[in-house]
Amino acid sequence: MTLFHFTVPPLPHYIASGYTESLAGFKHPSRHRIGVFDLLVVTEGCLYMGEGEATFEVREGEALILRPDDHHYATKACEEPSAYYWLHFQTTGRWAASEEYAPRIIQGREPHGLNPQIFSTQTFIKQVPQYTRLLQPTKVIEPIQQLMELGHGNHLSSVSWKQQVLFQEIIEQLSASIETQGSTPTAQCAELAASYLRKHYREDITAQQLGESINFHPVYIARCMQKEFGCSPFDFLLRFRIQQSKLLLLQTNYTIARIAEEVGFNAAAYFTSCFAKYEGISPRKYRQRFSHG
Repeated sequence: MTLFHFTVPPLPHYIASGYTESLAGFKHPSRHRIGVFDLLVVTEGCLYMGEGEATFEVREGEALILRPDDHHYATKACEEPSAYYWLHFQTTGRWAASEEYAPRIIQGREPHGLNPQIFSTQTFIKQVPQYTRLLQPTKVIEPIQQLMELGHGNHLSSVSWKQQVLFQEIIEQLSASIETQGSTPTAQCAELAASYLRKHYREDITAQQLGESINFHPVYIARCMQKEFGCSPFDFLLRFRIQQSKLLLLQTNYTIARIAEEVGFNAAAYFTSCFAKYEGISPRKYRQRFSHG
């Protein structure tokens, strides 16, 4: 299965939609690099579609997303009367397509320098299948119908806002169709470990203790977290502790030593060293950036 991985924010945004009814013999138009994603939701019959070297038979209750940067075409004519909704959307953010589930993105340092703002926007991956059977087709079709009804007024900001909200509901429904498939044993183990570490970050946690708490071997936990989060359990814990310390540096007048203790560090010097490693600046200087005088 091909998955589209959208890095958000920014969110994918709605452009236009419509409805097509056709008799037997209809062939979807052939198009090349149209510059927008094209979502097809079939409500009757079957569309025979190709994109690059891949081919699809999109039947009632199924959806297909065609890429903005490839050639799509009909592989053959419809054999019976068919009907489908189409919806164009695009993103100004990064996206990719692959056959594998993407690892989660966790907060860390900016690639080219400091990340001094604890309240800065954090990105994450939203995964959407290219081709899928919809769990609840009406929950995709009804928002598309509402989008079409609003189309005459999309020159108004209030209407455009409503359209974008409706479109996000559609994306959520498409994504939901793969959530059960995405919940692999590896993902489940990593999520259990991450939840435990976040809940107990103030405590002194060992690999053995983590393993005993969620009933997985520490080596397996480390492998799962590396795959799902791109880091070891210890690194995940350190990153989370640093983020909690940044909140305390901004929202309290606690000493550096007390903040270190509050977030689970046994020694203030070690806390300062870790903070500088991940943030490129000492805790004291970080606080000074947001202090008057």
